[in-house]
Amino acid sequence: MLHELADGALLRSLDGQEYRDRISEIEKTLTSAATSDLAVRELREWAVGHSDWNVRRLAVQTLADRFLDDPGARESISEAIHDDVDWVAFTAIKVAGQHRIAEAVPHMIRVSGWPSNFTRPAYARKPVGCGAAFTKNALINFFQSTDHEELRRLENDHFADLHAKVATAKREPDLSDAVLIPAGPFIAGARVQEIGPFQMDNTDNPLRAEELPGYYIDRTTVTNRRYAEFLADVGSRREFSHPDEPEGKDYTPAHWHDPRFNDPDNPVVGVDWYDAYAFARWAGGRLPSENEWEKAARGTDGRVYPWGDTWDKAKARSVFTAYGKDDIKDLAELEELLVSTTVSWPENPVAPADSYPEGASPYGLLNMAGNVWELTRTNFFSREDMAPFFRGRSHREFMNRPEAFHVLRGGTWTSPPVCLSTYYRGKDLLTDRHNEVGFRCVYDVPAT
Repeated sequence: MLHELADGALLRSLDGQEYRDRISEIEKTLTSAATSDLAVRELREWAVGHSDWNVRRLAVQTLADRFLDDPGARESISEAIHDDVDWVAFTAIKVAGQHRIAEAVPHMIRVSGWPSNFTRPAYARKPVGCGAAFTKNALINFFQSTDHEELRRLENDHFADLHAKVATAKREPDLSDAVLIPAGPFIAGARVQEIGPFQMDNTDNPLRAEELPGYYIDRTTVTNRRYAEFLADVGSRREFSHPDEPEGKDYTPAHWHDPRFNDPDNPVVGVDWYDAYAFARWAGGRLPSENEWEKAARGTDGRVYPWGDTWDKAKARSVFTAYGKDDIKDLAELEELLVSTTVSWPENPVAPADSYPEGASPYGLLNMAGNVWELTRTNFFSREDMAPFFRGRSHREFMNRPEAFHVLRGGTWTSPPVCLSTYYRGKDLLTDRHNEVGFRCVYDVPAT
């Protein structure tokens, strides 16, 4: 009976008073039916997947009122916090606060931020609507405090098991082939000038001073040899994966069997952002921010290339060296050359990761210009750390979303000199796997 009442196709065919009467009838049935007559599995499915948002809202409320002892019910309520219809999300947030559902806490923190932050005196607050208000109220109700110092302690207690799990999974990095980048300021951003036949301006990466704490960074991009160790060790385990990683993710590079790219000493290519994220965590580090990458590439004096201010094609793998060209006069000629690329030509597009020592950065890092683009953890548009939320969606659903594009740095074997400058910002979709893109990792300075 209830299943027929909540039939999605039928609800879509109704409008006006007929629709409202049907929703009212569903609500009465859910309220009056004996608990034994209701299927918690169906209610869970409705809460996060029914086509009608009112049915989702009523399912969330019923799960909270009558099935709170069921772990799956609490999980579905927590997931409903992210529903794209406000009153489904608001209902889930309200019941999570009223019933102090522990599983919902991390979901609510993603909406409002940490309670210990938004309760601090003089904390900058901006009015953003009902959702933020409901969420803050629910979190305060869960932790039963409004004191920001007490809330910090309670937050730490609540996430103690998670912190312990993360600490256990954390690997100590091997810094034997990593370089220390000292703390301090550096000159970041574009120095506008013509570079060969190509030109850029400084609107995307304005000239400025930045200051960074010290960190270690890989001397070379991650090689196929090193990536193979990751594959062999991780297997099907997923403790290093990003939470948004696509289901069934295979970390094997797309070009793993292509002899032009799979030499053990070559930089690994054909990986996407999720692959690189997992490798970096496995290696005990993380992907660099674009500022970390830029400082490591140019030092502190604002140079155009890792080796200095003057272009020298002998110091980097670029479109000239990969294609055996002495000169390319304009963009049209570059594009004509690039469309001649095939699955077997150029025969040797990339160089070993430790090649071109004469083109090293001031800190001794190799191939920070050319060979392969390098992934970062920075979002191209927001300039903040990447925070993807596309799990379960096809590429076509998010390929035009700003949240899906990370910054690339350094240029590649198909690039002209302008792309090899230390300040040029490229971008790529986080699920793309190109033979022009690799990465290196950064690591925290060990505590002394």
